[in-house]
Amino acid sequence: MSARIPSTGRRPPSVLGKRSRDLLVFLRDHTIVALVLLLCIFVFGIELIRPGTVTPTWLSNSLQFAAPLGILAAGQTLVMLTGGIDLSVASVATGAAYLLTTNVSLGGFAAVLIALAFGVIVGALNGIGVALLQVQPLVMTLGTGLMSGGVMIVYSQKMLASQARVPGFIQALGSGKLWGVAPLDLFLWVPLAALLIFGLSRTGFGRLLYAIGDNRLACHLTGIRVWRILLVNYILCSVVAAVGGLVLVGSTNAADLGLADVYLLPSVAAVIIGGTSIFGGRGGYGGSIVGAVILTVLTSLLTLLDVPEPIKQILYGAIILVLAAAYARLTG
Repeated sequence: MSARIPSTGRRPPSVLGKRSRDLLVFLRDHTIVALVLLLCIFVFGIELIRPGTVTPTWLSNSLQFAAPLGILAAGQTLVMLTGGIDLSVASVATGAAYLLTTNVSLGGFAAVLIALAFGVIVGALNGIGVALLQVQPLVMTLGTGLMSGGVMIVYSQKMLASQARVPGFIQALGSGKLWGVAPLDLFLWVPLAALLIFGLSRTGFGRLLYAIGDNRLACHLTGIRVWRILLVNYILCSVVAAVGGLVLVGSTNAADLGLADVYLLPSVAAVIIGGTSIFGGRGGYGGSIVGAVILTVLTSLLTLLDVPEPIKQILYGAIILVLAAAYARLTG
C-alpha cells in the first residue's frame, strides 16, 4: 500500500501559469476591460484616501469635467488612426469659444455657426497641408495652431470694446444638470461618441481611416483618393474641437485666449492610453473615452492629495507615460 502525499493546498505552477496567460490573452483581446479596471482602481484610491468622496454627485461632476476633454480626444482619435496628430485642437477650441462669446449680439445660433466655421477653416488648412502639400502632420498642425492663436490675439485687440458673454443655452450645456444629476453636456457627448464609434466600425469612411493608417501606399495603389479622406478627416477633427470649445466655455462662463491650452497634451494622452496607435491603423474611440475619464479622475486624485502644482505636473506626466507604456506592452 503506497503512502499518500499530503496536499499543500497550492495549485500546480503550470495551472497558475496557464491562468495568468489566459488572463493576459483576455485583456489583450478586450483592452477596454483593462482600462475600466484601471479606472476602478483610481476611483477606489480616491475613496480610500478620503472616504465619502465617491458619491453620485462626484461621479456626475467627474463626467461633466471629462466631457470637453473627451470631445477633443474624439477629433484627435480620427487623425491618429491615419498616423497623424493634431496639435491645433486647443487653439481651435479656444478660438471657437472666443468667437462665440464676442458675436452673441448677432444671435446665439449665428454665433455658434461662426465658431464652427472657424473650425472648418483651420481643419481645411490642416488637411490641405497634410494631404496635398505632404507636410508632416505634427509640423502642419503646430503651425496652424500658432497662427490661430495669433489671429485670436489680433481679433481680441479689435474687440476690446465689445461685451463678451456666453449664450444661456451654451452655459446650460456646459454646466447644467438634468434634475441636478445628469450633466447636460453628456446629451451632446454620448450621441457624438455613438456616432463616431458607429462610423469607425460600420462605415466605409471609417474603414478607410484604418486602411490609410495601416498602409497609405497600398491605399494609393488600389486607387483610393487618400488626399480626400485626409482633408475631410482634418476638417472633422477641427469641427469637433470647436464643439469641445463651446462645451468648455459653457462650463467656465468666460472665454480667454488660454482657455483650452491645458487640454492639448491630455487630448493626445487620452487617445494613446485608450489604445490608439500613434502610427495609425489600430484603436478606436471607445478606449479614448475611458482614457479621458481616467485622466480626469487622476487629476482629481492628485488634487485630493494636495500635491503642489509643479509636482502634480511631474507625477501626471510620469503616470501617463507608465500607463501608455503598459498599455502598449499589453496590446503589442
